[in-house]
Amino acid sequence: MHRIITLCILLCCLLPAVALPADSATVRVLGVRSAINPVTASFLKRNLVDAARRGDRLVLIDMDTPGGLDTAMREIVKDILASPVPVAVHVAPSGARAASAGAIICLAADICAMAPGTTIGAAHPVSIGEKQDKVMEEKVVNDAEAYAEGLANRRGRNAAVARRMVRESLSLSAEKALAEKVVDLIAADRASLLAQLEGRRVARPGGDVVLGLAGAVVREEPMTARERILDVIGNPNVAYILMMLGFLGIFFELSNPGVILPGVIGGISLILAFFAFQTLPVNYAGVLLILLALILFIAEIKIVSHGMLTVGGVIAMVLGSLLLFESPEPYLRVSWQVIAITVIAISAFSVFAVTMAVRVHRRKPTTGGEGLLGESGKALSAISPEGRVFIHGEYWDAWSDEPLAEGDRVTVVAVEGMRVKVRKTGDRGPGKAFRQGLPCDAVIIA
Repeated sequence: MHRIITLCILLCCLLPAVALPADSATVRVLGVRSAINPVTASFLKRNLVDAARRGDRLVLIDMDTPGGLDTAMREIVKDILASPVPVAVHVAPSGARAASAGAIICLAADICAMAPGTTIGAAHPVSIGEKQDKVMEEKVVNDAEAYAEGLANRRGRNAAVARRMVRESLSLSAEKALAEKVVDLIAADRASLLAQLEGRRVARPGGDVVLGLAGAVVREEPMTARERILDVIGNPNVAYILMMLGFLGIFFELSNPGVILPGVIGGISLILAFFAFQTLPVNYAGVLLILLALILFIAEIKIVSHGMLTVGGVIAMVLGSLLLFESPEPYLRVSWQVIAITVIAISAFSVFAVTMAVRVHRRKPTTGGEGLLGESGKALSAISPEGRVFIHGEYWDAWSDEPLAEGDRVTVVAVEGMRVKVRKTGDRGPGKAFRQGLPCDAVIIA
């Protein structure tokens, strides 16, 4: 009995050791399908750390990116170089690209592969925001060139071509990149890539590692919900819409204090927009022009200018939207479609609000002394020149320039304090008396 118990204990202790090779034979796949930004860097860092902790055999980055921020790219490169787990980058599927910052990340990877029909390169640094002078621009280019050259030399790739990708914005097809020894191999899909990597020797700081990927479990690790949300917010189109919603919400709250909801939505939207602005080439002249446009729209509601303030607001909003993000890279600019839809929607709302305000100004008052002018009623007593009338459901002291008999239909022509001036309308029909709100005992049924 004691032997059976001892055997069971030994089996329980050995089970984790048996399961370890299965865990270690894991390929972790990370997708990078948008611009390189701090969210991308955080996503890759988290997974590289977790891959090292779990003992994954390989981290595979599926890449299709137009580029991104230099700071985020350098964080990713540092994490790749420090990773104890080999890192491979696969530019795929066909039609994908690893441009700008993506090309530098490819140079830093242990293994770089491309699918047929993909491109790599065009890594010339581009300043965002305020334009740099020639001296500073040359410094930035030289630094980026040396950075790319150092990475290429470290991984045994063509340093001369790496320098040209930075200095001359050189871009290469998959076949050309393989011929120039910028990438290591061409693989049409993931299965082909893993088959070619089987048994490949990878240099690591602690010594060379031979990749054993046969039968490895391929596990894709998507971004968390938080990372996906922050990544979407970093899109220039989304940041632009959030900024517009924020400004509109704040202005509506200031124009109508106590509504609360527009202010809350506006505040949240502005904070999220400012988060996105730290990764985008924001021109604050554009922000001020958009702010001026909203002020002009609000002013048109308060001050009727026959549409001139609205026209000025539309012009300011269009110019501000065009100037908001200044960058030669399309992925760092707001699309024309988003600008057009936003400007048309806000302009249409402004025109609607102005039209309704003009109608309200022109509408006849329904309360107070002005609201009584033109109202019809009935003389409750003879008026010569003073008496009492029943008008609009109320009893009033009245006077008239002509004698009026009890029961005559009267119309208000003037209001003076708590008295009204009336004149005879000549209509004594009982049906209208009822519709005007006269008391039931004043209605005669024939």
